[in-house]
Amino acid sequence: MKIKDKAREEAGTASRFVIVGIINTLLGCGMMFALYNLAGWGYWPSSLTNYVFVSILSYILNKKYTFRHRGDIGGSILRFAITIGVCYLLAYGIARPVMMNLLEGANQRVQENIAMFVGMVLFTVFNYLGQRLFAFRQSK
Repeated sequence: MKIKDKAREEAGTASRFVIVGIINTLLGCGMMFALYNLAGWGYWPSSLTNYVFVSILSYILNKKYTFRHRGDIGGSILRFAITIGVCYLLAYGIARPVMMNLLEGANQRVQENIAMFVGMVLFTVFNYLGQRLFAFRQSK
């Protein structure tokens, strides 16, 4: 495959990932922030519930639409679950302590709301790389 074709393919994959991400973000943000701010759930339960439910949708859309992966379902589900788990723990594990320190004088709810937003951004970057390079890697 020519370099130009490879670049065009990669841009298409990234664009499709963004579209799926927007859908997931709208659903997930609504759920996560409602659970945290309206239902009174904590930081970890709110963000985790969001990622469990949205990950199911994400797997289906990314396998079929984004990466057009034709490999076996069993292996890709396992790799996808590992990717989601690692990315979630990494993103939210980094975001919370960093935001708590940066926003030291702010109310805890403000700190954690901002940390959840920052966690979403970090998760998106880590998740794209994990799905592209690991979960839905193309066999040679």
